[in-house]
Amino acid sequence: MTQTIKHDIADLSLADLGDKRIKWSAREMQVLHKIRERFSREKPFAGMRMLVCAHITAETANLAITLKEGGMEAYLIASNPLSTQDDVAAALVKIHGIPVFAKKGESGETYTKHIEIGLDSKPQIIMDDGSDVIATLLKERPSQVKDIIGCTEETTTGIVRLKAMENEGVLSFPAIAVNDSKTKHLFDNRYGTGQSTLDGVLRATNVLIAGKVAVVLGYGWCGKGIAMRAKGLGADVIVTEIDPVKALEAKMEGFRVMPIAEAAKEGDIFITVTGNRHVVDLEHFKNMKDGSLVCNSGHFNLELNLDALADISLSQDEVKPFVVEYKRDPAKTNKPGSIFVLGEGRLINLAAAEGHPSAVMDMSFANQALAVEFLVKNQDNLDNKLQTLPPQVDQEIAQLKLDSMGISIDLLSPEMLEYMNSWTVGT
Repeated sequence: MTQTIKHDIADLSLADLGDKRIKWSAREMQVLHKIRERFSREKPFAGMRMLVCAHITAETANLAITLKEGGMEAYLIASNPLSTQDDVAAALVKIHGIPVFAKKGESGETYTKHIEIGLDSKPQIIMDDGSDVIATLLKERPSQVKDIIGCTEETTTGIVRLKAMENEGVLSFPAIAVNDSKTKHLFDNRYGTGQSTLDGVLRATNVLIAGKVAVVLGYGWCGKGIAMRAKGLGADVIVTEIDPVKALEAKMEGFRVMPIAEAAKEGDIFITVTGNRHVVDLEHFKNMKDGSLVCNSGHFNLELNLDALADISLSQDEVKPFVVEYKRDPAKTNKPGSIFVLGEGRLINLAAAEGHPSAVMDMSFANQALAVEFLVKNQDNLDNKLQTLPPQVDQEIAQLKLDSMGISIDLLSPEMLEYMNSWTVGT
């Protein structure tokens, strides 16, 4: 491919390295490979345009290549300023001919500019990660809404925002809640976030997890995975929650449960996975122990009130890559010493590590690819609301994954089917 492909990336010369990374991840993405083979034959998206707002990783690259094989003209932008793998972005542009507008470490201004560039492509389908693109479209570009067939969303935060749009009557096209598919959140959120978050903490700090008090803020599927993995590494895990059912579940799983105000005094490592604003706030920062590590694996860095932390700090120094030391002012805090913020409070698993393992993103991106196909095939029959993929899509993806792992399962006999589907057969 030539360099005439539209792009705004860090370094086009990294393309060969990025393509090796893409091919390596593809080895563990056999479900998506099967879908790509079918898309290549059928071309379900011929002549269509799409905007993909996602973490620009090797796994996302395989999804983008799959969509292109299906005939889609896709533009890629980053969903988080620190999540782009610059070599992968280069490979997508130079080798695969896919327009990318993303740079690792891009400013908020550049992030916003890339959203505008993406919307300038006049997409018919939007694949969002956090719903910033959809919010921008509805607020600033209402004239383009009529051209949208639908959107897909794979984050918990984004789905909450889409639901709010629906409740206010402003969601003007169908939206697929990909995160609600079982083969997404039961695996990506739990096992992917659990492993990659601890990987990010370890790469950034190389601290020993065993013996530390790890505070997990939020016990959704992501929080469950992080708590499980931290416990497996020997941490004493505290969970904070606002949902009594989830809090009870965490207690039954063997974790300590308490409000963040109490946990702030005990924790050594704090990991937010809520998607909400200022979950770790001024009073919490004041009460943390010297040397506390604070990071986020939920959505944007707004989960941490870093402005408040800066206000009570004498200085901010990057002591190693992805680790900034905030030296608290003794006159403004209840405890002396420093707090270390990892990855600028952005997604630590992507800021300091490589994100979720390819094997788990295989199922997530299979859902994304099939969600796009579902929107295209059913565009005249879908309501303008948030909805999930049919259960049979989950079954198809799970079966393909089992097949790729060489695993067989049992089938119901005719007698079993009769028993399950009839009320006349006795016990």
